[in-house]
Amino acid sequence: MAYTNVSSVYRETKIKTASQGQLIVMLYDEAVKQLDHSLELMGPKQDSKLEPGKIEAIGKGILKTQEIITELMVSLDFEQGGEIAKNLFSLYTWFNQELLESNITHDNRRVLIVRNLLADLRGAWVDIAKNAGEVKNRPAMGINIAG
Repeated sequence: MAYTNVSSVYRETKIKTASQGQLIVMLYDEAVKQLDHSLELMGPKQDSKLEPGKIEAIGKGILKTQEIITELMVSLDFEQGGEIAKNLFSLYTWFNQELLESNITHDNRRVLIVRNLLADLRGAWVDIAKNAGEVKNRPAMGINIAG
């Protein structure tokens, strides 16, 4: 019981002290993890004869991922993000539609496509978060206009 409490406190502290970029990476991490678990339960081929317990667990993982994607959607800043934010919004909308369809049909191919794209986006956000950290930690450099 004490271990669970310590683990929970550690996780909460990690989230509270994370930068915005790190939080986004954490969301992507959890989305990929949820889809990996759902894919594992689905098996290598599309199977319409899944056990009821597996169907429920698959649905929960996909739904959790959809909630994460929705959170990513509402956090987009269209004023600062411009075209990138619009494209991400469209992509997130497509992700949620694909996950909705795959949850109904148990189409592991669709889940795998979304999972791989989320993993690619996660990699890009890791680079963004790293570069943002490097810029913050660099000493301010001025321009010598005196000649």
